Amino acid sequence: MDRSKYLTVSQLTKYLKLKFDRDPYLQTVYLTGELSNFRLRQRHQYFSLKDDGAVIDAVMFESKFRQVKFRPVEGMKLLVVGHVGLYERNGRYQIYIDKMEPDGVGSLYVAFEQLKKKLSAEGLFNLPKKPLPKFPKRIAVVTSLDGAVIRDINTTVRRRYPIAQVVLYPTVVQGEKAAADIARQIKRANERGDFDTLIIGRGGGSIEDLWPFNEEVVAQAIADSKIPVISSVGHETDTTIADLVADQRAATPTAAAELATPVLTETLLAIQDSQNRLANAMQNRLAFAKKELAKQTQSYIFQQPTRLYENYAQKVDQLTQQLVQLQQNMFVNRKAQLQQLTSRLAATSPRHQLSQQEQLVAQLTKQLRTNALTDYQRRQDQLTGLIRQLDALSPLKIMGRGYTYVTKDKRVVNQAGQLEVGQEVQLHFKDGQAMAKITKIKEQENK
Repeated sequence: MDRSKYLTVSQLTKYLKLKFDRDPYLQTVYLTGELSNFRLRQRHQYFSLKDDGAVIDAVMFESKFRQVKFRPVEGMKLLVVGHVGLYERNGRYQIYIDKMEPDGVGSLYVAFEQLKKKLSAEGLFNLPKKPLPKFPKRIAVVTSLDGAVIRDINTTVRRRYPIAQVVLYPTVVQGEKAAADIARQIKRANERGDFDTLIIGRGGGSIEDLWPFNEEVVAQAIADSKIPVISSVGHETDTTIADLVADQRAATPTAAAELATPVLTETLLAIQDSQNRLANAMQNRLAFAKKELAKQTQSYIFQQPTRLYENYAQKVDQLTQQLVQLQQNMFVNRKAQLQQLTSRLAATSPRHQLSQQEQLVAQLTKQLRTNALTDYQRRQDQLTGLIRQLDALSPLKIMGRGYTYVTKDKRVVNQAGQLEVGQEVQLHFKDGQAMAKITKIKEQENK
């Protein structure tokens, strides 16, 4: 067998890759298809494009995908431009995409609608709108240094309200770096903290030219601004995300300056008119007050002021008499009550009651003494009788008549059966004791 005719898998794959790489028809391919297997990744994007008859793998590297303005969604029909190549590791061909846009709708329009929907859900369009100061002292403008916007704003402010100061924060208003620069300048103006109004904007242009004002970073900077923001981007028919987030929208830079400032001459005329009306009102008020004063000074109260309190003086006298009479009546009533209480007190005098109680105590004391003596004599007689009875029953009394009692081992012997011959016992007499020894025991015969 001739093995030289056989190729390895790697050799065949490299040959096919060269074919793909050198084929001029595969260098730039315009392809349409439905997005499939898409999952947003941190860097490079891997997905598929399909139609009713086939599927092709697709790769879009980070540098290319960063330029896509809209967010691809599963099932979206796309128009892509790229080149077809072969991935040697798995031997599958795939398209390497350089550009991508929705099929039928512009990519910027899709991106605009997607961001608009997202910011609306986050509530940025519904934040409370900050009112514009009526008489601003300092106005910040974020726009191009060389554009017509700053010239129109300066001209309008000098014409309408020249006492206001306009400070330009120059920024790039077009290109990839414009959005970040616009947001940075908005933050700078807020950090300074002494501006009354902030105007952002640029002149007209295509949607691509105006796109930096549709970026989320600019929308967030406007929402975070503590200074009221007027947005003037493009023409009157153009609407950007910045217009929707700003506190006020102006169709043109001139209109923005008119929103931010009053007309000084009109304001001065209004102040002068207010001063005149205030002076006339004060004069009328003073004239009316003078008439009222003259009228009051001509009244009888000021002409004869004593008449003002004559009735009151008479009423005071009347009330004084009533008070004196009332005091006298009260004194009489109180005196009668005192006499009545004195009589009742004499009838129930504590001295009388004390005398009665003293007599009762003396009587009870005498009776107590009599009863105590009688009870004492009775109890003494009872004690004497009991002594006699006790003395009659006393063992000593009996022993005085010749009786004794016998004990053995300190116990009284009251039966002959408790004794034994030869035992020693004690004989107790009235005047002493004697020791005896049992020589014979004779018990009494039971009858």
